[in-house]
Amino acid sequence: MSYEKLKSVVDSSENIVFLGGAGVSTESNIPDFRSEAGIYKTKNNFSYPPEVMLSHTFFMSHTEDFFDFYRKKMIYKDAKPNDTHYALAELEKRGKLKAIITQNIDGLHQMAGSHNVLELHGSIHRNYCTRCNKFFDLDYVIKSTNLIPKCDKCNGLVKPDVVLYEESLDMDVLNNSVEYIRKADILIVGGTSLVVYPAAGLVDYFNGSNLVLINKSTTPYDNKANIVIHDSIGKVLKSIL
Repeated sequence: MSYEKLKSVVDSSENIVFLGGAGVSTESNIPDFRSEAGIYKTKNNFSYPPEVMLSHTFFMSHTEDFFDFYRKKMIYKDAKPNDTHYALAELEKRGKLKAIITQNIDGLHQMAGSHNVLELHGSIHRNYCTRCNKFFDLDYVIKSTNLIPKCDKCNGLVKPDVVLYEESLDMDVLNNSVEYIRKADILIVGGTSLVVYPAAGLVDYFNGSNLVLINKSTTPYDNKANIVIHDSIGKVLKSIL
């Protein structure tokens, strides 16, 4: 019944916004953080917990260790878009989906053909010199002959444009996300447990007619949604197109 209802509301709307989390990327074989198979739970050979290594303090004080972890656990260069990414790109192409707001840093939405993607936590594909702000792509970081990538212009430290613990989100991205959600008829939330703030709090700005939650497990917002589907998000979205 939920599938039919979801298809009906999507078919009748021209103003949909999608808010997605790590569950969108797990179907492309990119691990999430908090599940049993996630980065925080699985054993690794690093000297520090992942939560520590992904902090701004650690990046500044243990830069070599940070990049060792970052290259091995945060970059999945061979990952390909899955059914979720392609379904959302199709909805945008049809003029129905106005924005994708993602907590993921992998760039797979753009690879699938989506254009209006708001990346709350940045992207592995953008890197910049902390001294002169010169831009570098992902290959520059991967192929750097030094463990710590340095700027080829001023020899400054190159930092991935991803939001680490202790760092603030980009306020322009956050404010634009709030505006899209405020104006949306339908907010589809998928692949996120809605426990990480401020991303989870974005749902509170939704004033539209249909809040849709698609996630394999329950979320704190299930009782506030019009449509709740506990299943694979790729399977759900592909089925309604």
